[in-house]
Amino acid sequence: MQGGAGPRAGTSKGGVRELVWGYLESSGLAERPRPVHGRIPNFKGSHQACCSIKELDAFSRASVIKVDPDKPLEGVRLAALQARKTLLVPTPRLRSGLFNQIVPPSGATKEILRICATSQGIKEYSVPVGLDGKVRVDLVVVGSVAVSEKGWRIGKGEGYADMEYAMMVSMGAVKEETPVVTIVHDCQVLDIAEELLDDHDLTVDYILTPTRTIKTNCKRPKPQGIIWHKVSYEMLAKIPILKSLRYKEKQTGKDVTLQDEHPDLANASKSAALNEKAMPGNTRPQAAMGSAQMGQHSSFLKNKLNFG
Repeated sequence: MQGGAGPRAGTSKGGVRELVWGYLESSGLAERPRPVHGRIPNFKGSHQACCSIKELDAFSRASVIKVDPDKPLEGVRLAALQARKTLLVPTPRLRSGLFNQIVPPSGATKEILRICATSQGIKEYSVPVGLDGKVRVDLVVVGSVAVSEKGWRIGKGEGYADMEYAMMVSMGAVKEETPVVTIVHDCQVLDIAEELLDDHDLTVDYILTPTRTIKTNCKRPKPQGIIWHKVSYEMLAKIPILKSLRYKEKQTGKDVTLQDEHPDLANASKSAALNEKAMPGNTRPQAAMGSAQMGQHSSFLKNKLNFG
């Protein structure tokens, strides 16, 4: 494929996702749950990457850590529990609130802590945290499908990590300086075109891979709160906690007009969604050698994306 500055014509977030998911599967790097398509992908070496978080000062200083429930972040959840941190995990699809706190039983053994860090343990050993709990989160850990060394992130496309962060800002649970960490395979670290990012997209401060710890020194601002004109009535119905936050912000005099109440914005949003689906960015990479080095994995994807 010909090289050149910037992404090739037609590259979209969806195209980047499909490329990464396809490469992880075809190169033998994908781990269960399979297939990784449509997910924050689990990968070989995820536990090793997670263990690196214990070397970060941001982890050592943190008392309260929010970690997404994705499988490749299981090692971070375990590290937090072993270090006796307060561990918060978002509720599934934000249907019944924002956070659950994982509370291991008294005198929990190492094996019980391992179970607590799993998806099953999250169900069995968690208690909901109310909206009025005055939670202050010291460290945020999110999953990614792709991320750049500049700290720009692409998730799986549903927007929950971005929304969770915006809601935490709205609640006063995080500040601009609260560190955000992501855990990925080396091949998921790519050059991402800035024009693919929206103002609601969450950026990251640290990237942990099986071989590297990358401090991004990201200059792009993180979301400043919920962008209400991008929230639809459908989202409001699916995420009940949004209704409470909207009411609170309305009481303070903030403009909480929804997307549906802005006909022009609603139509523009629909057009953008249709355009992304129609873009020829769903080309999957050819099978690559499973024994390739980490750098070769990353280079292969960069070449496929045609980034300079």
